[in-house]
Amino acid sequence: MTDIEAAVVRARALQAVVWGMPAVNYRLMYDAATTAGMDGENQVLWWPGLMDWQNQSLTPNPDVIYVMPFYNTEDGPVVLEVPPADDTHKINGSVMDYWQAAIEDVGPAGLDAGAGAKYLILPPGYRSTVPEGYTPLWSDTYRGYALLRSLPAGQSDSDISDAVAYANQIKFYPYTPDGAPGTTVRVDVLKQPYDSTIRYDASFFETLNAMVQAEPWLERDRALIDQLASLGIRQGEPYAPDQATLDLLTAGIGDANTWLDERYRALFDSPYWEGTHWTMPAMRDLVESTNAGFTLPYAYPVDDRGLGYTFAFFSSRHLGKGQSYLMAIADADGQDLDGGQNYQLTVTANVPVSQYWSLTVYDRDTHTFLQGSDRLSRSSLDPDLITNTDGTVDLYFGPTAPAGHESNWIPTLSGTGFEVMFRLYGPEQAYTDKTWTLHDLHRS
Repeated sequence: MTDIEAAVVRARALQAVVWGMPAVNYRLMYDAATTAGMDGENQVLWWPGLMDWQNQSLTPNPDVIYVMPFYNTEDGPVVLEVPPADDTHKINGSVMDYWQAAIEDVGPAGLDAGAGAKYLILPPGYRSTVPEGYTPLWSDTYRGYALLRSLPAGQSDSDISDAVAYANQIKFYPYTPDGAPGTTVRVDVLKQPYDSTIRYDASFFETLNAMVQAEPWLERDRALIDQLASLGIRQGEPYAPDQATLDLLTAGIGDANTWLDERYRALFDSPYWEGTHWTMPAMRDLVESTNAGFTLPYAYPVDDRGLGYTFAFFSSRHLGKGQSYLMAIADADGQDLDGGQNYQLTVTANVPVSQYWSLTVYDRDTHTFLQGSDRLSRSSLDPDLITNTDGTVDLYFGPTAPAGHESNWIPTLSGTGFEVMFRLYGPEQAYTDKTWTLHDLHRS
C-alpha cells in the first residue's frame, strides 16, 4: 500500500465512523441486550425499577422506567401497543429505525396524544392495506427499536411500583392476519450489566460491518458503498482486513474520536442562556432533518448526526414537546467539571415543567453513569429533596457529601471529569421563551 493509498484509507475510516455512528450505537445496544439475555428480535428489554450505574449506555435517565422493544419486520409487520395515559400514568418516547431516526413519537406528546394506540410497524416497501384499528408506522429499515419511558408520579416505592405496572401494559409482538394479540417476551435487566459504550478502536468497524450485512442500502447512502469497500466492508462478503488495514482503521477512529470531541466541546460555545455554560445538545439541521425523515433535498447532516450519537441514543420527531435537555461540562468560571472538586448549583424557583425536572451526572469521557456510584441524580420527584423557603433548590456535587446536605448531593469520582444534564419533562413557556434561567455550577 502506497503512502497516498494509506492516507485515503485512514481518511475514509474517519468518515465511516462519523457516518455510521448512529447505526453502530444501535447495534451496540442490541448486542448488549443479547448479552443480557435477549435471544432475538421482536422482544422487549426493560428495567422494572430504577436503573443503577450498571447501565452503561449513553446519558440514560435514571429517574424513569425504561422499556426498549427491538423489532425486525423481515417476516412481516410488528405490533406495539401503548396503553392510554391519565393524570398519573404517562409514556414518553418514540419508535426509531436502525439509524435511530424517529419514525414517530408515542404517548401524550406523540401521535396518540395519550389515548393509547396499536401501532403497526411496517417493513420497507410495504404496499398492502393497513388493517383497521392500527396506526401505521413506516420504517425505512427492517430493524429498529422503541425507547419508551414510564414516568413515575414520584420516587416513593409505591410510585415506582405503579410506574412499573403501567409499563408492563406495553405489548409487543408480530402481527398476524387474524389480529390476535401475540405473546410479549420481556427480558429483565434490572441491576444487571448492560454496556453499549462506544468503543473507539478497530472493533467499531466489526460492528459497522454487522450493520452493513444486516440491512439493505438506503438510497441516500449509496455513495458510501465504494468507500466502505476500501476498508474491507462489502455487503455479502466476509470482513477480514489485513494487519496494515487494521492499523489504519485504528488510526482513523482515533482521528474521529479527537475530531468529534472537539465538535462536542464547540456545542457549548452557543449557550442556551447568554452568559451561562448550559447548552441544548440539539443541532438545528439535525432536528429539522430528523423531523422530515431525512428527506429534505438540501440537507443531510451526517456530521451533526454522528456527533449526536457519540453522547446519546434516541431521537424525537417533535423534540421539546414532551421533554427538553440541557447539558454543561464547565463551571461558572469556564473550567471543566472535575470529579475531585466540590460544586454547588442553585436551581431557580418555579422550574417551568408540567411533570418534573432532574439533574444527572455522567462521566465526561464515556457519557455514561459514573461506575460504582450509588446515586446518579436528584429530581423534583425525590421525597427527601430539600427545597429552600424561597422555592430554590441547592444541589451539591463532589466526591464526598457535604455535612448537612446529604439529601441534595450527587457524588462525583476523583480523577474523572464529569458532565451534567438537566432534564425538563413537560417544558412550559417560561423555559422556551427563556424568561426562566438556570444558573451555572460554582466551585465551592
